[in-house]
Amino acid sequence: MRIDEKKTITAGIAESLDQAGAVYVTDFTGLDVEAQGELRSKLRESGAAFRVVKNTLTIRALEGLDLDGLEEHLTGPTGLVLTGDDPVAPAKVVRDFAKEHDNKPVVRVGVVESRTILAADIARLADLPGRDSLLGSIAGALTASVGGLAGVLGGLMRDIAYMVEEVAKKGEGQD
Repeated sequence: MRIDEKKTITAGIAESLDQAGAVYVTDFTGLDVEAQGELRSKLRESGAAFRVVKNTLTIRALEGLDLDGLEEHLTGPTGLVLTGDDPVAPAKVVRDFAKEHDNKPVVRVGVVESRTILAADIARLADLPGRDSLLGSIAGALTASVGGLAGVLGGLMRDIAYMVEEVAKKGEGQD
């Protein structure tokens, strides 16, 4: 590979790493091309990408990026899972895919929100509900609170109207 090609590839890796919401470093040893294609497809559906990289070029691409702790894990066959805004859905995809394919790929380490996390942390992340589910739970809680407040205020208005009506009836009877 020529130097200008290496520079272009390194710049592309650096751009992908910089734009990713989270990065998971995997060892894809034992996955054939067909299985890698299947993994790419499933990750694409979850808003992520899977990219096989050369370790030396990736180490160069990491220079100047705030992704400390990845260099030591860039050995052997390496695939990067590059997520979008939601780091949970791709973690679930990788976990579920590995269950179906003899625990391959193996997640080595990751970076989420500029913090290095271990494979066990990524597994716990995969156990969380998805972003949409969490947002739905928050929206449901807020709606229930607002609905309860509306019910209380409606009851107060009804009680005030009832009291005004009773006072008016008593006032009419005294004339």
